[in-house]
Amino acid sequence: MNVHLTFDIEVWCNGWADLDREFASCFPRYVYGHSKHGDYALPKTLETLNRHGLRGVFFVEPLFSARFGARYLEEIVRLIDDAGQDVQLHLHPEWTDEIRPAIIPDVSAKRQHLTYYSLEEQTALIRYAKRLLENALGKAVSAFRAGSYAINEDTFLALARNGIGTDSSINRCYAISAPKLVCEYGTTAPITVNGVVSYPVTVFHDGLGRKRPAQVGACSFGELRQAMESAHQASISDFVIVSHNFEMLKPGRSEPDLVVARRFEQLCSYLADNPTRFKVGGFSSQPTSCVLPTKQWMPRIGLPPTAWRLAEQIARRMLSRGTGT
Repeated sequence: MNVHLTFDIEVWCNGWADLDREFASCFPRYVYGHSKHGDYALPKTLETLNRHGLRGVFFVEPLFSARFGARYLEEIVRLIDDAGQDVQLHLHPEWTDEIRPAIIPDVSAKRQHLTYYSLEEQTALIRYAKRLLENALGKAVSAFRAGSYAINEDTFLALARNGIGTDSSINRCYAISAPKLVCEYGTTAPITVNGVVSYPVTVFHDGLGRKRPAQVGACSFGELRQAMESAHQASISDFVIVSHNFEMLKPGRSEPDLVVARRFEQLCSYLADNPTRFKVGGFSSQPTSCVLPTKQWMPRIGLPPTAWRLAEQIARRMLSRGTGT
């Protein structure tokens, strides 16, 4: 089974009211996460992957750099590319109305999701973002993930128009994420839409029977492990895991979240120890075919790993209170 470790790389500024002042402190926190324990944002993620011999896919959001300068985007992509990891395109159109000159005619209001834009607007935004990222990287990109997983049929056509043949935006836990396609095809296997191959984020039934995305910061290691084993036993071809550059940090701070950091270490160690069962790497424009039990099938796990995650959440809240945060 192919396992895809994917990371959405974003920079935010604590709201939109005072971007210039906030950016000076937010950029190093989101990119590096400096603390006395080490740098637990991008550097820790890259170090952990490389120590275990794993290759991830880093979807980098470039529109912020049109507001603050190309050198910041170049700094991010150099960190990732120099570590031998895969850089691809992420897009949060919330930045669109902050950019001058305007990318598209209508920037009178902030529109959060890519699906709030017409086909022509989506095409223009993706073209602009792709050019920004490729200029910083010095080579072409071929894969995409929409911010907040907000994607529709127009997005796939806009991607095809821009020469991007691979997507990983569909997440059935988000109502705005291609609901018609989810209903028609399910989200267990890759699908092809308007000539673009889409690898959905894996979603599983947790120990309480609830749908949960395979996200490092939102699942216990036991949940991820059992979900991968369940998918492997069902002969599923691809398993997509999500994380972010800030998931190993405490919210709003540069201090590491050691629970999530340990979880990520366990995940990477497990994958490295099982190379014959799990092939970790990037996406192919020609996905492996597989026979699905049903289009709506999802991996299922037992109660203990979910109970462990709930216990971890309680412990993290108590620890935060104890440190005055």
